[in-house]
Amino acid sequence: MGRGKIEIKRIENATNRQVTYSKRRAGIMKKARELTVLCDAEVSLIMFSSTGKFSEYISPSSSLNPTKRIFDRYQQATGINLWNSHYESMQNNLNKLKEINNRLRREIRQRMGEDLEDLTMVELRGLEQNLESSLKVVRERKYHVLTTQTDTYKKKIRSHTETNHNLLREFEGGDHVDPHYALANNQEGDYEAALELANGGPNIFAFRLQPSQPNLHDGGGYGSHDLRLA
Repeated sequence: MGRGKIEIKRIENATNRQVTYSKRRAGIMKKARELTVLCDAEVSLIMFSSTGKFSEYISPSSSLNPTKRIFDRYQQATGINLWNSHYESMQNNLNKLKEINNRLRREIRQRMGEDLEDLTMVELRGLEQNLESSLKVVRERKYHVLTTQTDTYKKKIRSHTETNHNLLREFEGGDHVDPHYALANNQEGDYEAALELANGGPNIFAFRLQPSQPNLHDGGGYGSHDLRLA
């Protein structure tokens, strides 16, 4: 018993409509390939589903761009130019981009103090306000950079100062001190010598005289309580 005829009308059920489209798309693609092989025909097939899905079939060709080749043959056969509308759209878009580019270039020249002759008083005032706003933004950014750099340098100074104080405390509290370093107990002259050495100054050696050396305390022509070697 044969199948009954199917009435050709839009399928209302969306699921059934999509299933039917998928099946018939495969069938028509198969027929296009068969025509290409059996009959040596050039076939171009383009389909869009109701959901916007794109499908195509182009006969294999030795041409680098078989699609354009078939479209060119279609234009020759029908006398319809397929590219006119596309070219016009591209030309209109190009003209709009040129206008935008020219306007931006003119604004740049005006911000540089050029091309001001045709501006009205209102336009000049607007340009002045824009420049003032731009200058304010630049100044705020400059102050931010200066503040950041200042804070960074302050942190480095605090770190170096703390390191220097730690070194001085080690010099004062150690039992044995390398003679290349200053020996100081925060007395006026000794501290300055040690600080100068720690900061990269000349090699000044400061020695505190101990009570176990009374001959150096009392005599020898030294009027101070320490001996400096430079």
